[in-house]
Amino acid sequence: MSKTAYLFPGQGAQFTGMGKDLYESNETARALFEQANAILGFDITQIMFEGTEEALKQTKVTQPAIFLHSVIKAICAGDDFKPDMVAGHSLGEFSALVANKTLSFEDGLRLVYARALAMQDACEATPSTMAAVLGLADETVEEICAGITEAIVVPANYNCPGQLVISGSIEGVNIACERLKAAGAKRALVLPVGGAFHSPLMQPASEKLKAAILATPFHTPICPVYQNVTANAVSDTEQIKQNLIAQLTGSVKWTQTIEKMVTDGASNFIECGPGNVLQGLVKKIHKEATTQSL
Repeated sequence: MSKTAYLFPGQGAQFTGMGKDLYESNETARALFEQANAILGFDITQIMFEGTEEALKQTKVTQPAIFLHSVIKAICAGDDFKPDMVAGHSLGEFSALVANKTLSFEDGLRLVYARALAMQDACEATPSTMAAVLGLADETVEEICAGITEAIVVPANYNCPGQLVISGSIEGVNIACERLKAAGAKRALVLPVGGAFHSPLMQPASEKLKAAILATPFHTPICPVYQNVTANAVSDTEQIKQNLIAQLTGSVKWTQTIEKMVTDGASNFIECGPGNVLQGLVKKIHKEATTQSL
């Protein structure tokens, strides 16, 4: 029997005006957005609906904004929201865990904000970056990164076949880009990001987030979540917590996640949140999949 998987986007999917239509047309959405303003202690809805691209790009704004847009969409879908499985890309994993009832809306938002602040602190403490690598086999990228011992650089996001993002110190990423181009990469392009997400340089942020996660109640989910660090289906709350803690310094195994969901019966993938980046990645991983936005 064909199964439906709901996917939740991560940082980079934001845009000015996100969520405004929901706020204006849906009473439940409006109440949740106002509740979010109170929890965060600032008017995030004003930045989401009318803020500049620059204001929306701040990590402490971007992450809760994307989370809110994604989760409120799922809640407002009501009985039409019937996932057989869920997954989220990086930040999106927190949205997925609210959607499958592992986390409450309030606790999910508090964790996302704690994550955003911890990541921003880690970025400011250590100058670092990421780069997109196109046109090389994952194994080649892994070997080249492993061969760089004089600086930190690791595979961070396995987005789809032939598209992998690396992460690390500025020196490490620059050395890797040169070697990857020499090995035949179509592109090895440094990205305009604030730090080395999903690398060992996020360890200080991971420690801060760990304390917040361990202090938060997790509930039995209504369906499995396929988590970034393992790409496997998980329903055990203790395992979900440990994988979530490991996520900030571990790789996002998105290609492997979609492949595993397909193996487990998923054929219809619904993206829930701003943009349609994940739908494009799904099509590159599994051409026969059906994709749509919620």
